[in-house]
Amino acid sequence: MKLSRRQTILGTGAAAAALTLAFLLPVEPGEAVPRIGQKAPDFAATDSYGNTVHLSDFKGKTVVLEWTNHQCPFVRKHYSTGNMQAHQKAATSEGVVWLSIISSAPGKQGYVTAEQANELTREREAAPTRVLLDPKGTIGHLYDARTTPDMYVIDAKGTLRYMGAIDDTPTANPDDLKTAQSYVTPAITAVLSGGKVDPAVTRPYGCSVKYGS
Repeated sequence: MKLSRRQTILGTGAAAAALTLAFLLPVEPGEAVPRIGQKAPDFAATDSYGNTVHLSDFKGKTVVLEWTNHQCPFVRKHYSTGNMQAHQKAATSEGVVWLSIISSAPGKQGYVTAEQANELTREREAAPTRVLLDPKGTIGHLYDARTTPDMYVIDAKGTLRYMGAIDDTPTANPDDLKTAQSYVTPAITAVLSGGKVDPAVTRPYGCSVKYGS
């Protein structure tokens, strides 16, 4: 079944102005969005070491896309506890390519230079394959990424197999990870084993991606 996702972002109050919830909305006629069961949109990006990276470079490998913003409380929950790092290390140990993508625009929350991105990776002992810098939001808009984190799993044939939340617990409270059920790990496992990803689409949660105006 080919599924698509559109989201609208709602603020959660002055005390957490950067926090958002994502909801599913119908696709407008003619609107290009990523679809489960179809080829994942290819892109070219510059990584944190200045190298040009294409999604198509990783043909034959399972790929995870992770939208991130180090200043977002939801993202901090996953990195401060080591949860995101554990996901990254478990995936890459199985040969999965993990691409962390920063789509914050200059002057916006979460924007970093290449040097700052590399320092964050070192400080947090993160383990992505590459960190991709997307300050113009080109890749983010291509994938309709609206929250951080926002997760996508692409199989070895380049087909989009999962998109949505990292888990089933949409809070910024690190303690809630004790009972959270991952969506990404089962999706990766299913893709690697040739099985069905279920669910294939979930509601992502987190802070809005800080695109430029």
